[in-house]
Amino acid sequence: MMTPFPWAEAIGFGLGVLRLPPAAFWRMTPRELAFAIAAVRGPQPGACSRATLSALMTQFPDTPRQAEDAPHG
Repeated sequence: MMTPFPWAEAIGFGLGVLRLPPAAFWRMTPRELAFAIAAVRGPQPGACSRATLSALMTQFPDTPRQAEDAPHG
């Protein structure tokens, strides 16, 4: 299923953060807006690869806590 374009966030960022006049905002391509957003926000971490995720899962497994480690209450 495709995720719809986040118009509310795009318009809010373009008009509110970038302070673009509406006419300038609507003339921008989505790619131009994405570059402008990236310039303001800075580099954002991307999703890790499946290999990186597998390595992290091996290094930090989700294991049930031992009875003696569980909080008493």
